[in-house]
Amino acid sequence: MAGTETHYELPLPGFDKPVRLLIVVAPYYRDIADDLIAGARATGEAAGATVDLIEVPGALEIPTAVGMAARMADYDGFVALGCVIRGETTHYDTVCNDSSRGLTMLGLQGVCVGNGILTVETREQAEVRADPARMNKGGGAAAAALHLIALSRKWAARKTGIGFKPQGESFRIAGDTEGPTRA
Repeated sequence: MAGTETHYELPLPGFDKPVRLLIVVAPYYRDIADDLIAGARATGEAAGATVDLIEVPGALEIPTAVGMAARMADYDGFVALGCVIRGETTHYDTVCNDSSRGLTMLGLQGVCVGNGILTVETREQAEVRADPARMNKGGGAAAAALHLIALSRKWAARKTGIGFKPQGESFRIAGDTEGPTRA
């Protein structure tokens, strides 16, 4: 079971310029969504980000809302949150695959988005993954968005002079030939 394994988590990046995050959540299972939101907010705020929230009807609408916000609003990154629990029909597969594919396509276009849409077999699995004191998948999605924002700013800084400062002693991005950057 994945919940019993340990894994490495990157330290949150620090930023020289304020960060604006938008959480886009489908609150179909309100209690699970609330836990995901709590974890995402806490992680965003720990990195000094301003965090806003909008709700959409379901997981399929999350990529559309993120895409619209990326084009029409002033956010640095996005946190996609929701929960899809397997039911008796193949609709589960459609919702899981299409919401994930939509977010991936946005990411490939340069949108900094962390995917925290849970795709689970049971409510119990969702509760464990959403709980900020347990698996904290909402916090993990926010951390992913923050790391993508940091990368975006790192590469943009080479052209515009805007940058970020990592927390901790050093970091290295795979393929970075310039070596570690000191904080």
